[in-house]
Amino acid sequence: MAADPLITIASHSISHPKDLTQLSDGKMQQEIVESKRILEKKLGIPIQYFTYPEGHYDERVSAWVKAAGYQAAFTMDNQENRLSNASKSLLAIDRFGQSSLETAVTQAWGGPQGQQWKLGFDFNAPITKYTVNFETTPLILISGGKPMTIHAETRSQVQEILAETNLAKTQIMAGVDGGFFSMKYLDSNHMIGPVLGQNTGQFIPGNDSENQKLKNRPLVLISSDEVRFVPFNPQQHNNLKGIQAEMTNVTDAFVAAAFLVRNAQPQPDESFGDLFDFNASRHRAFWGIDLSGRPVIGVSYQRVGSVLLGEMLAQLGFREAVMLDSGASTALVYQGESLVRYVPRPVPHVVALAKPQSSSNLTCTVAQNQQ
Repeated sequence: MAADPLITIASHSISHPKDLTQLSDGKMQQEIVESKRILEKKLGIPIQYFTYPEGHYDERVSAWVKAAGYQAAFTMDNQENRLSNASKSLLAIDRFGQSSLETAVTQAWGGPQGQQWKLGFDFNAPITKYTVNFETTPLILISGGKPMTIHAETRSQVQEILAETNLAKTQIMAGVDGGFFSMKYLDSNHMIGPVLGQNTGQFIPGNDSENQKLKNRPLVLISSDEVRFVPFNPQQHNNLKGIQAEMTNVTDAFVAAAFLVRNAQPQPDESFGDLFDFNASRHRAFWGIDLSGRPVIGVSYQRVGSVLLGEMLAQLGFREAVMLDSGASTALVYQGESLVRYVPRPVPHVVALAKPQSSSNLTCTVAQNQQ
């Protein structure tokens, strides 16, 4: 849990006293300061937030929380539920009680719409690498940053492509091998299906005969502030005008192998159609968007079938995920280092994560008031 970017671990004291305001300074230090120290020692991560037991606090309690080094603290009121932007300070962020989830959802999200909520994108999160173990199948994932694709001039190792393609004002931190490509020539960068790379800005249509075989596979569309995964239509999506009809400000496009997760649901066998060897046990490369709107790229560290991989990614909180070129092409690079234990097949296409240029567009009202 500590390694999962979807989970934040906070301190909640050591013994959960009913009212911290009634404790002596000595006992207060034990509950607030020592709980932080113990968690950080055991988990090896910074503990930045404190939650007051039963919501009780006063200026003395908050002073101990601040002195302990917490960045913020959470409270609640049994008589009144308040949204966080009505909070007094970062050391007293209001939250809803457990019995008020339905009310919170209605106010914060505008209410459920069928089976879907209004979910956006977050391309300003810091880039983080982590490993998750599903029994004998470890997955290596890298989340955060701004997604983009690179269509190289020729086939090469992913780390070489990343090193050669750092765009102006763009610091590329990580990358995974991307879409399928022609194996006819060793130095060919011809892709299977249409492709638009942000590094070139050039749209290259796919071969008509190959396009027909890609029907309904995921067409990946990326812009500066969103990502869409739509079923590929050979008649509509093999020209720039066609993909701009789906996304006006599109900067990147390519056709992926298959949907692994759609609308937070893992995809069953029949959704893969006639994709060759889709459920064979192989090294797999993938990328998608998690429930918080952050891009995530990754690979399986052991061989796995596509259906099981989709189930794993859904459990990890992906709302959308697609499979990339896999098998011998599977490659993942972080800060210039390959994270796989073999030399992958050279590829001409990469899905990359660039370091956010700025995190200054903070939208939290409480945080803004503290600046």
